[in-house]
Amino acid sequence: MTTTPSIHLARVYDNLDDVRGARLLVDRVWPRGVTKSELALDDWIREVAPSTALRKWFAHDVEKWEIFQRRYRAELDGRNEPVSRCLDWCRRGEVVLLFGARDRIHNQAVVLREYLCERLAAR
Repeated sequence: MTTTPSIHLARVYDNLDDVRGARLLVDRVWPRGVTKSELALDDWIREVAPSTALRKWFAHDVEKWEIFQRRYRAELDGRNEPVSRCLDWCRRGEVVLLFGARDRIHNQAVVLREYLCERLAAR
């Protein structure tokens, strides 16, 4: 029996001292006011983030959340290399998807975690 590794979420502005697992930044742009040493990243997979057009359209408007999720998943379906990089990390062990958005419930990392979990389970 195989178990699916845990995929956690953390905001880059949180205290990350107790964060366990490979740290993957999944934002397209570097978060303001945060240094590379503070994040201690294992990988920055910016290509897995929503396109600039989708990100700007969504603008963290909760009313657009359902449509954003569908559009972002469609983008992920077409991004084999960055999705594969994320999946490779997940297969090795615990992973933390780091994001900069203020909203912890309505952001791309939430969608990405669900997407990766589905892909891992389908294997």
